[in-house]
Amino acid sequence: MTIRSVLSFPAVFTACLLLAPVTLAFQTGGSTAPPGGGTGGGTAPPGGGAGGGTPSKPTTPSPTQPSTQPQRFPTQQQPQEFRRPIFLSGKLMTDDGTPPPEAATIELYCNGRSRPFGYSDSKGRFNITLGGQQPMMMGADASVGSMNEGFDGRSGGFGGMSGGPGSTGISERELMGCELRAVLPGYLSETVQLSGRRFMDNPDLGTILMRRLGKVEARTVSMTSANAPKDARKAFEKGLDRNKKQKFGEAQTNLAKAVSLHPQYAEAWYELGLAYEGMKKPDEAADAFKKSIEADPKYVKPHLAMLGVSLASNNWEKVLDTSGSVLKLDPYSYPQAWYFNSLAHLQLQHFDDAEKSARETIKMDRDKRYPKVHHILGVALANKNDLKAAAGSLKTYIEMNPNGRDSDFVKKQLADIEQRIQQQE
Repeated sequence: MTIRSVLSFPAVFTACLLLAPVTLAFQTGGSTAPPGGGTGGGTAPPGGGAGGGTPSKPTTPSPTQPSTQPQRFPTQQQPQEFRRPIFLSGKLMTDDGTPPPEAATIELYCNGRSRPFGYSDSKGRFNITLGGQQPMMMGADASVGSMNEGFDGRSGGFGGMSGGPGSTGISERELMGCELRAVLPGYLSETVQLSGRRFMDNPDLGTILMRRLGKVEARTVSMTSANAPKDARKAFEKGLDRNKKQKFGEAQTNLAKAVSLHPQYAEAWYELGLAYEGMKKPDEAADAFKKSIEADPKYVKPHLAMLGVSLASNNWEKVLDTSGSVLKLDPYSYPQAWYFNSLAHLQLQHFDDAEKSARETIKMDRDKRYPKVHHILGVALANKNDLKAAAGSLKTYIEMNPNGRDSDFVKKQLADIEQRIQQQE
C-alpha cells in the first residue's frame, strides 16, 4: 500500500531540505553562544557595572525603620573574565600503533558546532592555539584560522568565543561543553574533554587513539599535488589565500594559472570550483569539480562538492549518483552523504533503500546534525506499511525538533498514521 498522498514530500518541503548546508564545511549556519559563553563582559546588575547610568537618589531611612536595601556602588566596575590563548599539543596514533596514514584535522566541537584548528604532521603530532592567531601547520589549508574567526573566515567567533574586534584569548568558562578530536576518513577518534580545563594545565594532551573503521579509499589530500611544479604550487597557495578572504575573482585568476601549469592538479581544480561558486557561476564550478575528480578519483572533496551541485539542481537521480560516489569511497565518515542518499531514494520511491540509508545516517551521525532523517525514515516505513515503526520515527523527529517550520505538517502525518493503526486494530 502506497500512501504518497498523505506522506509524500511536497515541493515546498523539499525546498526546505535543500537549504541544509552541503559545502565542504557542511555546517555554515549562524553561531550560537554556549550557555554561559559570550565575550566575558556579561550584564551589569541594576545600578552596578561599567556604564551603569545615573544612580537613583538614596533614601534616608527613618530611625524606626532601618533600610533593608543592600548598599550599592555605582562606580564599581564588574570584574572581567580572564582571557588568554590556550595552547594544546598531542599526538595521534592508530589502533595498530602507527601514526595516521595522512594528515588528520584537529577539530574542536562545542555545543553542536565543529571547527577545524590545525592538522597533524607526518608523525601524528599537532600543536594548536585556541583564542589567538596561530601559524599554519604543515598540510593545513587556508580555511584553518583562529578561534576568533567564524566558519566563513570573517571575525565573528566560534560558539560565542570571540572577544570582539582586536581581542584575543578565551575564558575557561567558554570551554564548557567543548571537546577536541581528530577527523580522518575511515577512522574514529577518541575525544578529549576540555570542560574544566585551566590556563595553567599542562598543554600536552598525550596520545589520542584513532580506531580504523574499515577499508576506505577516500583521501582528503590529493596525491597529484606532490608533482606540481614550483610556479603552480605558488599560484595555488595564492588562490587558497584569496578564497579564504572571499576575494573570489583574484582566487580564480591564480587557481586557473595553477591548473594551466599542472592540469592534473586536483586540489587546485577543487579550489577553482569553490572560487567559481563564490562568483555565482555554478556551471563553471561544476566543470572544475568534475576535472578535479578526473585528475584524482579518490580525492573526496570534489565528490562532496558535486553532491552540493546536484542538490541545487533538484535532480534526485544525480543526488543519488553523487552521494553514492562519496559512500563508495568512504561509507564511515560522511553522514551527510547517507542523509541525502536516503532522501533521494525516498523521492524516487525506493522505500527499502531509503530506509537502509536513513538508518545508516542515524548510526553515523554522532553529532545529531541531521534530525530530519527520522522524518525521512518515518515516511519510508509508512510507505512500506510498517505503521507503528513509522509513528515512532515521526515522534522522535518531533521530539528532536519541536518548533520546526514543518512541525504542523509532520504532526498531521503522524495523526494520519495513528488513525490507520487504530483502524487496523
